[in-house]
Amino acid sequence: MEIGVYVGGAGLSLDEMIGQVRAAAEAGLDSAFLSQLTAWDALTVLALVGREVPGIGLGTAVVQTYPRHPLALASQALTAQVATGNRLTLGVGPSHPPIIEGQFGYPYDRPARHVREYLSALRPLLRGEQVEYRGETLTAAGRVDVPGATSPSVLISALGPVMLRIAGELADGTVTVWTGPEAVADHIVPAITRAAEQAGRPAPRVVATVMVSVTADPDGIRRRVTEQVGSAARFPSYRSLLDRQGKSGVHETVVAGDETVVARAIRRYAEAGATELVVSAVGDERERASTLDVLASARL
Repeated sequence: MEIGVYVGGAGLSLDEMIGQVRAAAEAGLDSAFLSQLTAWDALTVLALVGREVPGIGLGTAVVQTYPRHPLALASQALTAQVATGNRLTLGVGPSHPPIIEGQFGYPYDRPARHVREYLSALRPLLRGEQVEYRGETLTAAGRVDVPGATSPSVLISALGPVMLRIAGELADGTVTVWTGPEAVADHIVPAITRAAEQAGRPAPRVVATVMVSVTADPDGIRRRVTEQVGSAARFPSYRSLLDRQGKSGVHETVVAGDETVVARAIRRYAEAGATELVVSAVGDERERASTLDVLASARL
């Protein structure tokens, strides 16, 4: 199982994000991922990071689909692919109604159909092919030509059965969130693997993202997570996943404790079938540094 990190954070400068990726690379980690929120543009940052930090894999988890037409996203992703030396993983997803409808003003209609049609247009565009796609939720006609770009690996944020089936059929894998190792083993891996096999596709990537802290105060870390992102449990897709796991909130998916606790949790994700673990280090500067040390040791 490969191990990577999320980079970024509130108020960070571009140089600070580049520094986080460089630290991950120097620690021997496999990848660094950025999320697409309402601050820095993830693909633009990765294009810049790729020129500064060699070797390490770079990815998004995830870029929202509804506000970005497949032609526009293909152009942006292939540009970043060239800038990073073809090290990009493109993670995409439909996001959630409060974001797509409340912030962007787009109707959040038929998200599974939307994702299926979006991938049907996006994947050939990323291969440099001419596309004439007219579906129920989108139309895409054209071609994106970026010399030197290879098609990046594409992940989707699939958590439920329908989206996991789409991921297995049309994407290279899934990127999960708020998912413990038991759910990875019992739900995520079987569903996406079965779909990929039935579609005659290669074994899928299962990229599990998790908040982790090497800390002497695990309860304090979980309280902090609840204060900062606890409202995520109200999103229907996350609520369904948490209910499937018997968890009351996202804080219960956080891995927090001493080095032994964290190392054990990392092994459990590997045993569950995750092909990659992407860690968001939580805590103060010392706790985050200790977390990075444990991740580097686990990678050896």
